Amino acid sequence: MCVLRELYGPGVEKLKIDQRVFVTPSKRKLDVNVVQSNYHIELTPSDVGQYDRVVIQDILKEIAQTQQVDLNAKQKFKVVIINEADQLSRDAQAALRRTMEKYMNNMRIILCANTTSKIIAPIRSRTLLMTKVLQFVAKKERISLPAETADSIVLEAKGNMRKAILVLEALRMQSPDMTSNIEIAKPDWETYCGKIADLIVQEQSPKRLLEIRGKIYELLSHCIPPTIVLKTITESLLTKVDNQIKPQIIHWAAHYVSRTFSFALLPAERASIDHQELRMQQGAKKIYHLEAYFAKLMTIIKAYSLMGMVDFDF
Repeated sequence: MCVLRELYGPGVEKLKIDQRVFVTPSKRKLDVNVVQSNYHIELTPSDVGQYDRVVIQDILKEIAQTQQVDLNAKQKFKVVIINEADQLSRDAQAALRRTMEKYMNNMRIILCANTTSKIIAPIRSRTLLMTKVLQFVAKKERISLPAETADSIVLEAKGNMRKAILVLEALRMQSPDMTSNIEIAKPDWETYCGKIADLIVQEQSPKRLLEIRGKIYELLSHCIPPTIVLKTITESLLTKVDNQIKPQIIHWAAHYVSRTFSFALLPAERASIDHQELRMQQGAKKIYHLEAYFAKLMTIIKAYSLMGMVDFDF
């Protein structure tokens, strides 16, 4: 809302909640709740599941083909806010990409997501560079932000705009002039995940697994999503183990999370992850699936450390 107010002024706060009906090619009707003003529309296409592509195509075409109602508006384009963009199907994201290219003169799109790893690369490449956003924020706050520091923040944030702004704020507290040698500190939960990875590598036993279970509970109780926990610990673990067992670790990570992770993978590894089953959505107790995953990793590491065994038929 702050972005919209900056673009259009206070008139954007006059909101209307409505229910829109979209029709699929098979004549099925889809009801989607939208929040809109004269300048924007906000919706969550993923609410309709596999039919999200229909919603994306119809709403973007409609917005792009209508003129701005307020002739005195600061901007001549309208804004479409898509919530839970990372939950969109691949077909919907492909449709979004094509529509973005065709109608950008009449509208702008804001994608809200919890992670960028589930958003296809062509869309990520078409979004606004984070460095430009950071420079804009720094200018508004009257902060002199060196280009090298901005690049370091973007690298650390890994596509997370909220995290990038928080890191900028933290660095400002460390060094008001932003010129001295400053170190970008990782969030506490991320450091905690790295320590869990160390525990897995150091010892593989039932006692250690019970200790890790307690630490995982602590992360979940602080509202860190289970898929993020699994991904972050796996990323850290891959830097600590022998190259021979890395494919196994990636395979078993994919066994519990279906979508591609954001860490660097070979094409064959990425294809394996894309076709695996989403285990953590099959039960309400996420801790069971996380514990099973880490127990499996301990088995792999133990077998390799004792006998050099690698299961190539996994």
